[in-house]
Amino acid sequence: MPKASCVRVLLALSFLTTGAALAQTLTVGLDAEPVRLDPALSAAAVDRQVLYQVFDRLVEVDDQLKIVPSLARSWKITDGGLTYTFTLRGGVEFHDGTPLDAAAVKYSLERNLTLEGSARKNELSAVKSVTALNPTTVRLTLSAPYGPLLAVLSDRSGMIVSPTAARAAGKNFGLKPVGSGPFRFASRTQQDNIALDAFRRYWGGTPRLDKLVYRPFPDGDVRYANLVSGAAQVIVLDAKDVAKVEHNAKLGVLTIPTLGFQGIWLNTARPPFNDRRVRQAVAQTIDRNAVVNVVFRNTAKPAAGPFPPGTPAYSPALKVPTPNVADARKKLQQSGKSDLTFTLIAATGTVTSQLAQLYQAMMAQAGINVKIELLDNGALSARATSFDFDAALLNWSGRIDPDGNIYDWVRTGGTYNYGRYSNKEVDALLGKARLLSAMSARKATYNVALGKVLEDMPYIWVYHQSLLYGVSKDVSGLDPSPDGILRFKGVSLK
Repeated sequence: MPKASCVRVLLALSFLTTGAALAQTLTVGLDAEPVRLDPALSAAAVDRQVLYQVFDRLVEVDDQLKIVPSLARSWKITDGGLTYTFTLRGGVEFHDGTPLDAAAVKYSLERNLTLEGSARKNELSAVKSVTALNPTTVRLTLSAPYGPLLAVLSDRSGMIVSPTAARAAGKNFGLKPVGSGPFRFASRTQQDNIALDAFRRYWGGTPRLDKLVYRPFPDGDVRYANLVSGAAQVIVLDAKDVAKVEHNAKLGVLTIPTLGFQGIWLNTARPPFNDRRVRQAVAQTIDRNAVVNVVFRNTAKPAAGPFPPGTPAYSPALKVPTPNVADARKKLQQSGKSDLTFTLIAATGTVTSQLAQLYQAMMAQAGINVKIELLDNGALSARATSFDFDAALLNWSGRIDPDGNIYDWVRTGGTYNYGRYSNKEVDALLGKARLLSAMSARKATYNVALGKVLEDMPYIWVYHQSLLYGVSKDVSGLDPSPDGILRFKGVSLK
């Protein structure tokens, strides 16, 4: 080869090597496969980790859980809480190059309200109409005051989708979602990875990472191995691995107390849990402190209900129940179910398997025979939404407004009321709380409703989880958010 040609080849190779070295790809190991990447249809907590990168929301929350501007620069609440007028940022565009304007906001909100299977309908049920007053002004008219509205719009209900892409894709929009967030959807291989690319024209500034890859590893040992090997730089960490990560000089632990809860749904619409005494008996076998100690090494907190300590509707007067196996046996005998047998469904994974086995052992002390059926995340969601189960181990990531932790969970026909629980008094109280503006009055109303729910026991609240992440020390700028969702716009790799 001529000398000049050789030099050109070497320079080209050097350029490619340098470019590859500069490219920043961060891999996140999740504990489950995201189910739906359509904000309207998403009902799984794990979906939010990806959706928050792809879609902006009308408003955002800060590190104190205060509502702050995002796509909406400002807003006014008038007419006694019946009218919300949002002023949008100008010049924002979707990943497909189309403008994010008032018409797009109107389309997204109306899509959430009308799309078949939308999980957002109940969250936005108070919205009577959406009007695009001009390209940067949107007015929401409510049928009744709705205190949680801004909190709802800081999550999936407030995610704005590209009307052009959504109309073209129809029900398949979630296969190639198009938003305006700091990362755009690139590709997906089911059960393997979801790849996102940096959106260079992002209104909030170009992300420092070039690519963000999510990989599902239901087995905690596999996630940990990927972190140690460097194949992943951030993972959802099992509590049993915290000490190992803390003793590794190249790794660190990020702990985020969440707003959510974990527990067990009991299907009240079919035997054996259509009998309240049976539901109460099962609940009395659960030792919440043992669960927190054995499974979570005291990184979680035992739960008395849906509201974690330190949140606005939490009441210290509500004590964490202690197990009472003798009384559980008595209730089973009274109900004619002394030989109770049922199936508990749960997601595959190290932690969920351990939880299911621990619950099984606790219930066995009262003579209850529990069969465990482990399912992947998609299958578990399908069984829950079709109400095809006896009992289901299901958690909630939590919301910044207390309405989000109770209304759709226990209201008749609620989106997440997988146990098909129905109590008209509870429905009336939860509806009343939505009309109130003072949190003190709302708290009092929620706790009256909760007292009735705990007596009926359709759902057994067991613990309030903390999100644990193992993080490579090569990762910079990963600041925790109290809503538990990692944001990667400002993150880089050393």
